[in-house]
Amino acid sequence: MSQLKSLYDELQRAFYSRPSDLKKCGTLLAQLKIGLIEAGLLLPQGDLNLTDLAVARDILEIGAFWSIRTRDVPSFDRYFSQLQTFYTDYASSLPPSKREFPIRGLNLIRLLTQNRIADFHTTLESLPLPADAIADNPYISHPVNLERWLMEGSYSKVWNAREEAPAEEYKFFVDSLMGTIRNEIASCEEAAYESLPLKDAATLLFFTNQSELLKFAQERGWQVNLSASTITFARKGEEKIEIPKQKLIAASLAYARELEQIV
Repeated sequence: MSQLKSLYDELQRAFYSRPSDLKKCGTLLAQLKIGLIEAGLLLPQGDLNLTDLAVARDILEIGAFWSIRTRDVPSFDRYFSQLQTFYTDYASSLPPSKREFPIRGLNLIRLLTQNRIADFHTTLESLPLPADAIADNPYISHPVNLERWLMEGSYSKVWNAREEAPAEEYKFFVDSLMGTIRNEIASCEEAAYESLPLKDAATLLFFTNQSELLKFAQERGWQVNLSASTITFARKGEEKIEIPKQKLIAASLAYARELEQIV
């Protein structure tokens, strides 16, 4: 435990430095997780020293935030899964963690970015928080509002929510949501228009500068005319669907004969 304590102190210094030393944090977290496994604290069971449990929880919480800052969502999933034991089985034994609801909120937004709406609602209902207290918790109300706006199609509110994020890490997932939203809007534009002025396309797609729009247009295969300041959308060939006329007529006649017999 003395070696773990030394590594833990080093992790805190690296994480709380401005800016955070993310590379060093990653190295220290890997060493600390091995130490937690050897000490029986990564997946704790039974009666353990509460101070050691609190330190283990803190290490995993730092790991969860580190994962988001390094844009490693699978790593965040693993840290969140490991934290569930601390948040549920030892909730009555350990003092509350100030990071618990920020991490739970991040998990809710992660489910939204993966379009796992059913899991989102199941997770929301299982939170250790009364329904009437959700609006007062900024870390939970933020993803709840995002989900409602997505269902309403109020994409401008989702975009504005980025600046209202209760923690910097939330912006990563909001940006992921905006990527999904942009692709949906782009598909609608391709179906509805042959071309659009660059300025209008940028507004519809929530781009703040032209270079971002041009990069997106290139990815979608759109033709950009900078001199005319227009975008021409790539038109997909219309699919020809062959209607089985003879089969439909035969089925209709057979259905009519059966009706006559019933009558």
